[in-house]
Amino acid sequence: MQVQPYLFFEGRCEEAIEFYRRAIGAEVTTIMRYKDGPEPGACPAGAENKVMHANLRIGDSTVLASDGRCQNQRQFQGFSLSLTVANDTEAERQFTALADGGQVMMPLAKTFFASRFGMLTDRFGVSWMVYAAP
Repeated sequence: MQVQPYLFFEGRCEEAIEFYRRAIGAEVTTIMRYKDGPEPGACPAGAENKVMHANLRIGDSTVLASDGRCQNQRQFQGFSLSLTVANDTEAERQFTALADGGQVMMPLAKTFFASRFGMLTDRFGVSWMVYAAP
């Protein structure tokens, strides 16, 4: 059994995928567009080329993504994606990359439980916690 986050970017999925590729090395293993779906009527009007489903590998994890209903009304609330990295240098690099165009909620710093820990909301509104074990 697995739990995999599924993020709906409401029309900005492809932009988010490219951002995560550059920022944290996400690898796209699957991408399906609405126009390629078996039910043409299920496609939101004008969204034929939007992402119906994408599968991203980030390290050993899978994150699923979509443009959803393409209404540009993203509401990522009540959760954070936690990115655990190997060392402080990697924490700095990943945190800085994810924070580009976003908002830092807690700057990356040493804590009682981690050699580096920080929280941010990226440019798409997704909340992240970056953690390097002590």
